[in-house]
Amino acid sequence: MDLIEIIKQRRSIRKFKQETIDDEILKDLVDCARLAPCASNKQPLEFIIVKDKEICNKVFENLSWAAYISPKGTPKEGEKPTAYIIILVNKQRATKWIGHDVGAAFENILLAAWSKGIGGCPIVSINRENLGEILKVPQDYEINTVVALGYKGHESFAEDNDDTVKYHMDEKGNFHVPKRPLEKVIHFDKF
Repeated sequence: MDLIEIIKQRRSIRKFKQETIDDEILKDLVDCARLAPCASNKQPLEFIIVKDKEICNKVFENLSWAAYISPKGTPKEGEKPTAYIIILVNKQRATKWIGHDVGAAFENILLAAWSKGIGGCPIVSINRENLGEILKVPQDYEINTVVALGYKGHESFAEDNDDTVKYHMDEKGNFHVPKRPLEKVIHFDKF
């Protein structure tokens, strides 16, 4: 699959098969994140890979899922992520452009994962205090984003629609995500 195809097909996945992801794949995903561009090359991001089932359950308990379709968008037992990559910010290295750094890193994780048949979902609705205690995150770091990972347990489709931003789940459990049509968002030379 070429990169353009991966970018256009990748969607957030919120329900997962219960197959473990190999450690080398997870390390490779972090390597892709670490190589993402970052402001002033400060390299403020670090990563915690979580794959232990008990710790995965604790991470899960500190996340909020799919707000538009809660609670049916929340993975049930047998659908939960089998791994997480927690994106940490070293406060001493962070710049005012940290949001760009994190976005580039998690997109690299998601695209690399998709290329290996693994789905993911970036989550920012996090109980950071509880999760920080569970993961023993030092005070000079903060949890920014959690990327939930696992082999896809459903499909997710992008559909041109400028009438709503709310995604929905169909009767088969697949997600349908409205995206503004290209002709509505593209401008050449001037607005």
